Amino acid sequence: MKYFKKTIAFLTAAVMSLMTVATVFAAENDTVKIKLSDTEITVDGKAISDDSSAAVYEGAEIVYYKEGTDSSYGEGTENNMHSAEEAAEHTVVTITEPGTYEISGTLSKGQLAVDLGEEAEDDENAVVTLILNGVDITCTVAPAVIFYNVYECGSSDTETATEEVDTSKAGARIIIADDSVNNINGSYVAKIYKEGTTKKLHKYDGAFYSKMSMEIDGGEKGNGVLNINAENEGMDSELHLTINGGNIHINSGDDGINTNEDGVSVTTINGGYLYIFAGNGSEGDGIDSNGFISINGGTVISLANPNSADGGIDSDMGTYINGGTVIGAGGMYDELEKDSKQLYMMLQFTEDTDEVIVVADKDDNPIFAYDFPYDYTYIVFSTPKLAEGEYYVYSGGTITGTETDGFYSSIVSYTGGTQMHHGGAMTMNNKMPGGDFGGNGSRPEPPEGFDKTAPENRPERPEGEMPPEMNNGEFLVERPEGMGGMGMRDMETSGETESYAFMLSFENRNFTNVSSAVIEKNEESDKNETSFKDVADGAWYKEAVDYVYSKGIMSGMSETEFQPETDMTRAKMVQILYKLSGEQSDKASTFTDVAGGEWYSDAIGWAQEKGIAGGYEDGTFRPEQKMTREEMSAFIYRYAGSPEVKNSSTSFKDADSISEYAADAIAWCAENGLISGMGDNTVQPKETATRAQLASITMRYMNL
Repeated sequence: MKYFKKTIAFLTAAVMSLMTVATVFAAENDTVKIKLSDTEITVDGKAISDDSSAAVYEGAEIVYYKEGTDSSYGEGTENNMHSAEEAAEHTVVTITEPGTYEISGTLSKGQLAVDLGEEAEDDENAVVTLILNGVDITCTVAPAVIFYNVYECGSSDTETATEEVDTSKAGARIIIADDSVNNINGSYVAKIYKEGTTKKLHKYDGAFYSKMSMEIDGGEKGNGVLNINAENEGMDSELHLTINGGNIHINSGDDGINTNEDGVSVTTINGGYLYIFAGNGSEGDGIDSNGFISINGGTVISLANPNSADGGIDSDMGTYINGGTVIGAGGMYDELEKDSKQLYMMLQFTEDTDEVIVVADKDDNPIFAYDFPYDYTYIVFSTPKLAEGEYYVYSGGTITGTETDGFYSSIVSYTGGTQMHHGGAMTMNNKMPGGDFGGNGSRPEPPEGFDKTAPENRPERPEGEMPPEMNNGEFLVERPEGMGGMGMRDMETSGETESYAFMLSFENRNFTNVSSAVIEKNEESDKNETSFKDVADGAWYKEAVDYVYSKGIMSGMSETEFQPETDMTRAKMVQILYKLSGEQSDKASTFTDVAGGEWYSDAIGWAQEKGIAGGYEDGTFRPEQKMTREEMSAFIYRYAGSPEVKNSSTSFKDADSISEYAADAIAWCAENGLISGMGDNTVQPKETATRAQLASITMRYMNL
């Protein structure tokens, strides 16, 4: 079926062997043109073969998660299952030989697959380059584009893993053709076991997926567009992923980009334009690497799910920003590496950020401007324009200029913003010259007639509604040559400015004097303090609420209320520990009342796998059930690794009412100062735990 088998069939003599290899290489140097269609697919103008031994053929069965299966089949839930009838509606086009293939046309239900055979992984000639030139593929049961078997140029050795990898010889290669718009709309495949085991046979989380390292380039002009709309994750590689060029837009239901080899994978961005919104589901990081992230150039806008504690840029082994323009926003902050070669700035917000944020240097020269579509707690940005010195941050107001996806690559005017500063009175009459706002000079402008120049002209998104699907790419036309920004902004503010809590950090990069009101605490404001109206200054839980809020572990129930006395549920407790761990997991739980796709699904699956939550004898977890104080102690204790406890007895007057399973946990928590009991020296193990109590025990645990 694969090119290896066909080549071996011709090896009848040494001379024939050399001739066959030469033939294979000659074929690789030619570009094969595949025209997709729901009615007729052609390869170099001829009808596609249905013979699996052909270089390109139609008719392979699609890999999908079958409905009606039980837990012995895999880890999918009912939400992951598809019928045989739905799967059969899909046409699979499979490439089996190395070479360059130009893809165009439409498959309204189909998949483009690359499979050179299992031997390909170790053969450096097993390279397939896909030139996307006006392709539109939709798959509702699996990834729309998938590389199964090609050459793997990288190593999975954790001992030698670093943030720098060379994927120039990757067997999975993509070129986004100039002047083209390409749309990939895909689903995913939950983990399917090898028969009779719990080992992975199939698991493909992304709409655009590669089992091997993958490299993506733009054309000579670099204006080609790749739109990915993903039911689950957007673009995935099981080892490394490198983006060198092109314009890539990703709307995803989970992580926008994921590279998933623990401690090894590297997501590298060297150029091009990348926009990610991971907000089409209940959670999702913008860019998530189980290894490293290295950004060296281009423009990167990475927005996490605004309703979860995920980050715009998240890596397990370290994120390095060495160049380019980078915007990352989310509900958590994954610390950037101090060895990054380019300075970066991190802002922490406790109030609305769904508006224009403008950063100017001490002379009010523009550095950055972005119109955020939703509220985010942490915003990271970096541009080559950042230098040591003092900066001002403005919120709101009216801005006009060249804007795409909320990012202003130039500004014509800006008025009416509020300077974010901790207290104090000031009078300003500043002039802000226009100019480039950190863009790479190749940012496209919206098409004629599409007015996105000011925030009030941007269509409002009702609560819960996500950005429209990017199915035509018309807003990504090329900016007229030589077009830049110029003009002045006059702003006058007097009196006391808004006290707006935020934090700027350059992580010991000798970035001094970044406003005394920013890094250091002062009498009028503390970067850790919250402004919840129901958390009084003298409340016993005030410090704990401030602490967990500032760390991004717990948020308010609304913008103005923390609701400290609200009862905690078992699902919310597990979600907080999951968030605290910083881990990522798609392990499905076996609990009968925990469906996939819920906001707590991953957290409960993770907690079960780690032995933190065991559930009930009837096989349920009961996520919405109120959590007792002894359950809270037990979860924290197990999260800590269930340390040895020499004496399970405590001095609490109601110690006899503690359940056997929680005895060690409560003893350990009391011994380590995590709980101190109520005022009457009781622990009240069966009483419901409140949000204030959880904030308190979490803060104490984090400070152990």
